[in-house]
Amino acid sequence: MKHFQSMREAESVFKALSAPMRIRIMEVLYEEGDKKLDDIARELELTNSAVSMHIEKLQQAGLIDIRTVPGKRGNCKICKPRYESFMIDLKPKEERRDYYEDDIPIGAYHECEANPTCGIATLQGIIGEFDMPKYFMFPVHYKACVFWFGSGYATYHLPNRLKPGEHLVELRLSMELSSEYPGYNENYPSDIYFELAGVPVGKWISPGDYGARRGHFTPDWWPENCNQYGLLKTLSVTREGTFIDGGAKISSVSIDDLGIDYTTLITLKISVPRETKNCGGLTLFGKGFGDYDQGIRCTAYFEE
Repeated sequence: MKHFQSMREAESVFKALSAPMRIRIMEVLYEEGDKKLDDIARELELTNSAVSMHIEKLQQAGLIDIRTVPGKRGNCKICKPRYESFMIDLKPKEERRDYYEDDIPIGAYHECEANPTCGIATLQGIIGEFDMPKYFMFPVHYKACVFWFGSGYATYHLPNRLKPGEHLVELRLSMELSSEYPGYNENYPSDIYFELAGVPVGKWISPGDYGARRGHFTPDWWPENCNQYGLLKTLSVTREGTFIDGGAKISSVSIDDLGIDYTTLITLKISVPRETKNCGGLTLFGKGFGDYDQGIRCTAYFEE
């Protein structure tokens, strides 16, 4: 999946697909698989030069990839679609504010406790074995793109880019989360707690562990009977309190209550305690897994 953050960013795609014949070319590629340029021309009853012009427009828009392979009479070009889906943000972004932003790999935790069912994986494969907490401490965990546990926690150090004279007015964190169930269960609530700079800021109840379809970015090797994707949740701590997805207030803890200045070591703790009412575990999806191609995105809004 390709994510465009504005209509302006997706303008080249709109232009490339404004011609009905280019839409038909894309349909042929999705319906029949990779095809030679000559075969496309023959099937659509076009000249090679006409097809080449359309293909060039689609390639410039990033919609297809072309590779050259040896043929019977010299080299030939094979066309292949690049994406299965697009996501375009139609709503304009909020007004300009000063901020720092970092995308933190989910495997970059500095402390972790994982109780079964649990596991951890990179883009290439599972680290160790399922339900063995020791593998969460192997050095390769820094490359992890998904992990899950039935109860436990993970703690991260967030970059503090504030300079003297800059004051934090909002700390916003987005991440892809779900519950954790052996296999998957889309109706399996879990209490997921958040703590920032040592201060508990509230919890979000995950509805379930999702696996009825594959995640948009989930690798092909990932087992079909395992969790596939989560929900993108945004935790915001402002002067008015702490919110989920900009709407639901989960606590009255404000940004001032965190006591963060340019010298502060900012920690983030994500946990599912055993003693909580809905101990349904946690799955955290990172870059290359799930529905959103990101890690833990940290945005710090500040004023001079």
